[in-house]
Amino acid sequence: MQTSRLLGYVQVHVGSRTVALPVQAIDFATNDDARVNERKDAEGNGQPGGLFEEGGQLGILVDSAASDADVQAQIVKASEEAVRQLSKRYLN
Repeated sequence: MQTSRLLGYVQVHVGSRTVALPVQAIDFATNDDARVNERKDAEGNGQPGGLFEEGGQLGILVDSAASDADVQAQIVKASEEAVRQLSKRYLN
């Protein structure tokens, strides 16, 4: 199992709350980390990585082999998903 590398944090704002999400990079092609594959179906379809929850905490997983532009796009998409999930958690 390959370990992830912490790239930094993304802050998302939901209502009056600010939540810091850790952004971790891992090579999607060469590991068996469940967080990478949890979004894939039985046929292997779907986007690996993205927003994940572990121990009740949210985080973002990106592909360490991806280009800077692709990593940025992964972070933006996962941040938007985090806002949706946190909105349900805190505002409902």
